[in-house]
Amino acid sequence: MTFRNKFTAIDIYCGSGAVTEGLKAEGIAVLAAVDNDPIACETYRLNHSEVHLCQADIRALNPTDIRANINFSGQLDLLVVCAPCQPFSSQNRKRTPDDPRADLVLESLKFVEEFEPTIVFFENVPGIANSEPLVSLRQKLATLGYFLGEPKNLNAADCGVPQRRERCIMLAARRLDQIEAFYNSITPLPHVTVRQTIGELRQLCSGERDPGDPLHFARKHQSLTLRRLNHIPKDGGSRSSLPAELELECHKGRKNDFPDVYGRMRWDDVAPTLTTGCTDVTKGRFAHPRDNRAISLREAALLQSFPPHYRFFGNSGQIARQIGNAVPVNMIRTLAPALKLCVQTI
Repeated sequence: MTFRNKFTAIDIYCGSGAVTEGLKAEGIAVLAAVDNDPIACETYRLNHSEVHLCQADIRALNPTDIRANINFSGQLDLLVVCAPCQPFSSQNRKRTPDDPRADLVLESLKFVEEFEPTIVFFENVPGIANSEPLVSLRQKLATLGYFLGEPKNLNAADCGVPQRRERCIMLAARRLDQIEAFYNSITPLPHVTVRQTIGELRQLCSGERDPGDPLHFARKHQSLTLRRLNHIPKDGGSRSSLPAELELECHKGRKNDFPDVYGRMRWDDVAPTLTTGCTDVTKGRFAHPRDNRAISLREAALLQSFPPHYRFFGNSGQIARQIGNAVPVNMIRTLAPALKLCVQTI
């Protein structure tokens, strides 16, 4: 086995750049990226200006043009495909069988055909495992000479991410032994807690800001919200502790429905899955373990394992959406050595 020092990748459906951040941190050069969200693309540019970013609908893209723009004539090592997960997500209550986004994962095939990557890494929600697009993906990859490994569920908490986040990963390669080596090389890491991640940040009250960090500020909560939070026990309490007069009408007599709403995170556990509503206590267990407020954007970003220096473009809602949609940076960093192992030349 001859070990290589340089690896190349293309990141499609790159969003705000979390995957690229993780790959770069582990020594993988990202040559190009693709996304159609203009706000997320601005964030991507702020952090990865050296990468050729194509802001466009991937369905209208010709990968040959991307190859020409990056002046790359070699064989790509890694193609990363993190297609939109909403069509397959159990969290999406508006999910429909005919969601046109479900087929977006198949757009990766033209990149496989053009760049002939050594391996293709797919990341999505577990729901993709039983989807029709996955059947088509497997069949069409086979015609291009690739095997697609079986879907494997992975908790981001086992990858150094201070958050409980179930994901589905798959690897495509020309040899089955490469896929087997990848899966066998994934070793769970010790869990990182909420306390370890955000415990040292400045304490905030509702509406207060940290003058030294533009992302560390608390939402200004209504007085009724603050009364509710005051009744919820610190360090993991839930809305089950609310007195009857403070219960939401839609929750009365339905304690098992959406039990995480108004819940607090636990200091010495991982955080719950962060969503696009991760700074809103009415959207889940997103109240601070100690302070009577929702977590800040900075806390959310750290719990998604973005490094402190990472910059975001947009207003508060747009930034929360980018954070909630991101693939955790540390999950990619943890998987990167296994991915690099698969592209070593014999």
